[in-house]
Amino acid sequence: MTSIDTDTTATKTVLITGTSSGIGLAAAVATARAGWHTVATLRDPDRAGALLAAAEEAGVADRVQVKRLDVTDPASVAACVAEVVAERGRLDAVVNNAGAGFVGTIERMDMEPVRAAMEVNYFGVVELTRAAMPHLRASGGRLITVTSVGGVVGQPFNEAYCAAKFAVEGFMESLAPVAATAGVQVSVVEPGAVASEFVTSQGIDVPALLTAAGPYAPALEAYVTRTMKSFDAAQTSAEAAAPIVDLLESPEMPFRVQTSPWARDFVALKLADIDGSAVQELTRGWLR
Repeated sequence: MTSIDTDTTATKTVLITGTSSGIGLAAAVATARAGWHTVATLRDPDRAGALLAAAEEAGVADRVQVKRLDVTDPASVAACVAEVVAERGRLDAVVNNAGAGFVGTIERMDMEPVRAAMEVNYFGVVELTRAAMPHLRASGGRLITVTSVGGVVGQPFNEAYCAAKFAVEGFMESLAPVAATAGVQVSVVEPGAVASEFVTSQGIDVPALLTAAGPYAPALEAYVTRTMKSFDAAQTSAEAAAPIVDLLESPEMPFRVQTSPWARDFVALKLADIDGSAVQELTRGWLR
């Protein structure tokens, strides 16, 4: 646990979920570097070693505070938000970042991982948003959610993940004009490939996955091969996190932001694809 600023009124407070690694870790360090008091939350605070080391190296350890928050546990969400407001007296921004991927196709999957993907990637976002909104209204604050290009473009063998991210995008797009009437700005951030090691970060056993895929194994093998190659030229976590700081610091937040030129082009293809044929032609090509 790091030390906490004693002047809680001068420094704005941001709460970020999923900060043990990747975009969440990078965002926690970057927001602290930008002068925010950053409440960096993790399901297991014992996994905060890399975060705290990065904060120390950046010289911002005094502005990074680690707290436990499990987005799938409503009691944990409520307790964390209440603690932050009690200690800081305010909550100026929330960054919904915690999430989990899952690869597979529905015919060959149990329902448990589908529900788990929704719990982490969608219901967890809704739960934290619900708990934070009264405090964001009080501060005229900001709500930022890291979704994915997979929240705009449905991708092969990512049915559960993309369904959850689509749901998040629909939720936030619907909430944004309502929240604006109460002075809260809402934005979604859509990364493409981020260099967090595609296979190891999702715990994927490729041979086992292919065995379980049955008649879909050839398509899945083509997809995994193509996707792993795409991660060779991926953004760094710091590059993907940079737009989060830009949003927090800008006078007005746009609703939708992509983190790279590739992500912008990919999302633009979908938003201009009225009948869906362009996206289907592209993604079918990933399976050959």
